[in-house]
Amino acid sequence: MTRDNAPTGLFTRSAQVDVWQVNAVKPVSYEIRMCEDAFDPADEALLEPASVTGGDRRRFVVIDAHVERLHGERIRAYLDHHRVDYRMHVVEVDETLKELATLEDIVRALDAFSIDRRREPLIAIGGGVLMDIVGLVASLYRRGTPVVRVPTTLIGLVDAGVGVKTGVNFNGHKNRLGTYFPASLTLLDRSFLATVDRRHISNGLAEVLKMALIKDARLFDLLESHGPALIENRLQGSRWGTGRAACEVVQRAIHGMLEELQPNLWETQLERVVDYGHTFSPTIEMHALPALLHGEAVCVDMALTTVMAARRGMASAADRDRILAVMDALELPTWNDLLEPGLLARALADTVRHRDGRQRLPLPVGIGDAAFVNDVTPAELAAAIDDLRTLGTAGRRGAVLEEAA
Repeated sequence: MTRDNAPTGLFTRSAQVDVWQVNAVKPVSYEIRMCEDAFDPADEALLEPASVTGGDRRRFVVIDAHVERLHGERIRAYLDHHRVDYRMHVVEVDETLKELATLEDIVRALDAFSIDRRREPLIAIGGGVLMDIVGLVASLYRRGTPVVRVPTTLIGLVDAGVGVKTGVNFNGHKNRLGTYFPASLTLLDRSFLATVDRRHISNGLAEVLKMALIKDARLFDLLESHGPALIENRLQGSRWGTGRAACEVVQRAIHGMLEELQPNLWETQLERVVDYGHTFSPTIEMHALPALLHGEAVCVDMALTTVMAARRGMASAADRDRILAVMDALELPTWNDLLEPGLLARALADTVRHRDGRQRLPLPVGIGDAAFVNDVTPAELAAAIDDLRTLGTAGRRGAVLEEAA
């Protein structure tokens, strides 16, 4: 959409034609597709778009080193089967390596391989961190090169692989450098989760829980009823069998996320309910590295803001305790020693700058709804920290629930 909904075209403002205004619209279309096996030799979706008839298929593949160790042979067999001329660039990557140096290393290898700008998309295979880095590479290389994504972690499937944001950390700040750049195609293959460890399943469930708390009470009920089994089974199984809950959880999380993102892809509206859990967590995560994963930091933020909502009467004590209990059941942290008033005040100040001068802080309203506040004070933060310190262990919370019963 152009500025102020102005019509597209080229306009002049004076008879001498010494002032020009250009209004243009660029359509945005990208596809996210569930699949059973992204590397089934019979399925060529990964190689979309096809190369020019008669030409060679060439692809530059960026893959997480851990994924390559587990699945590299199968991926190479797929590419060989389809006679693809490819370079597989293996990257050791985690949040501590989400930086310009990693991006530059990828670009150097990409430049050495050389690709056609429009018809030879990059392929990114890995977790959320890799999705963000390769997305930024694609947006910058020759000012825009198509990319196809295959996320292999739960946080990649339900969060990083769904939207259009890219980024790397810089100067001690989370995703301080980044762009908006949609992938041409994202293939979501739950079978990769079978080789993901429990902690990273829980890490992804934090972003699922976020969607439940701010807009989907049914999703919360599913997590409350099936959370431990989802972790144990790593969200495997078909929609008709034992994996029925897993399929619904993933589908609802993705659909809910896209409902929120689609009208506001470029974040022109800064009140975004999907920012829930992302007010204090960027600072907490960067200070805790490598002790906390992204979803774990988000969950600590959500635990704190759940307590804030309860203190304001936006959520009942019963809702608060249900939420904290589900966090425990999902094997997520509800407390971290970094929660101290000074650090959180600085985190909030940085968020205010990010949100154009206002807090725009989403808080849960009960379970399944949210509202924005702009009046959080240092005193309120300190009181919420004290409350969460008391509530932030399963044992203490269990005692509270037993007393209430």
